[in-house]
Amino acid sequence: MIFAAAILISCGGKEDKKEDSIKLSGKKEIKKEPAKSEASSDEVPASERITLDNKGVGEVKDMPLGDEIDQEMVARGAELFKTNCTACHKVDKRFIGPSPKGILNRRSPEWIMNMILDPQLMVEQDRCAKDLLIEFNGAAMANQSITLDEARDILEYFRTL
Repeated sequence: MIFAAAILISCGGKEDKKEDSIKLSGKKEIKKEPAKSEASSDEVPASERITLDNKGVGEVKDMPLGDEIDQEMVARGAELFKTNCTACHKVDKRFIGPSPKGILNRRSPEWIMNMILDPQLMVEQDRCAKDLLIEFNGAAMANQSITLDEARDILEYFRTL
């Protein structure tokens, strides 16, 4: 009886306070913003927000795109996307991560390249990337060790979606 009482006392009556935060590879923690009153219902989700003037954080500072789409790059980019990205991204719908369809209507080419090349740095230092992480339930984009040329091929593929 004493043992049962001790277990009940030690286990009961305490409530753990759950903190809204997201851990990245066990290193950094991104705190979720507390819910805003009525204003949050009118806020545009990060996946739909248009931030074409934001170049993100990373090595890509300028990525001009020509008028012509390079079909060889598109073919390489489609294959890279298929092998590295489709576990989390679907072209036509939201999945674990956002759909890349129409991404160039919402994000700058530099932002996209920086996100592909170093998603952790982007989540640590870019507001939109942080908001996307929160919107997609803490599913952080994995660093696939994509090269600059490969990221450019993927970007060219995204131009065709």
